[in-house]
Amino acid sequence: MRELIRRLLTGVVYVCTLLAAVFLNSDAFDFLFMAFGLACIYEYKRITKLRGYYLFMAYLGLWWSFIYLIQTPLTTSILLGITLIVNTILLIYLLSVKRKKLSKMEQFICGVFYIGGGCIFLTLIPYATQDFAKMLITGVFVIVWVNDSFAYLIGKQFGKYKLYEAVSPKKTIEGALGGLVSSLVATYFIAKFDSNLDLKQWLILALVVVIFGNLGDLLESKFKRVAGVKDSGAILPGHGGMLDRLDSLIFAAPFAYLIIILFT
Repeated sequence: MRELIRRLLTGVVYVCTLLAAVFLNSDAFDFLFMAFGLACIYEYKRITKLRGYYLFMAYLGLWWSFIYLIQTPLTTSILLGITLIVNTILLIYLLSVKRKKLSKMEQFICGVFYIGGGCIFLTLIPYATQDFAKMLITGVFVIVWVNDSFAYLIGKQFGKYKLYEAVSPKKTIEGALGGLVSSLVATYFIAKFDSNLDLKQWLILALVVVIFGNLGDLLESKFKRVAGVKDSGAILPGHGGMLDRLDSLIFAAPFAYLIIILFT
């Protein structure tokens, strides 16, 4: 019970921080996710034992370039294509039964596009349909939060069959299905408050976010298992590190952005 309360309180602070940034103004939202990205890069470097500041410099250069300097339909499409290719390769790595460590160059490239690209497209999602679609990005957040919360609660209460025991022994099929169904129910109500997408488009987006979010969660678990660490950090009591909290969003963001662009 004590752990649940600590986890709940940390989650409330985290959610309030995100929503405050979304509804304050777009600059606050942009800056928050740039800072979150730096925290995730730091924890990723800790897991992979990458040395130096090159990954920080590459991330900041890429982020500032695509958020403020060279963002055009062509350059965004190129970055999206590279990020999706890297994420697809990482899915193959996730499904591999071998506990092989990536080379330092592979770890660097993954850090730039898996984390850096994910944070960039997470930042770009509210700009995909209009100047700054607050309800669109809030809806994506809610879908992930509902999925994570109900997957945890249902899995803890009713979980019997393991989802991917070799990577994450605690995650169950019952929890994953419970999180998915709960997210779709939440999405039905989200669609009533947002006109950027219709109900069918919102439900498709929810499926993409939940499925790739779960895969992103498993991917980070594999990185930690290969590295022999439990959490990416300890900045969020009860939740671990920032990467532990954002792994689903970061991995799902490029796929979600692609779906939204196709819809609009």
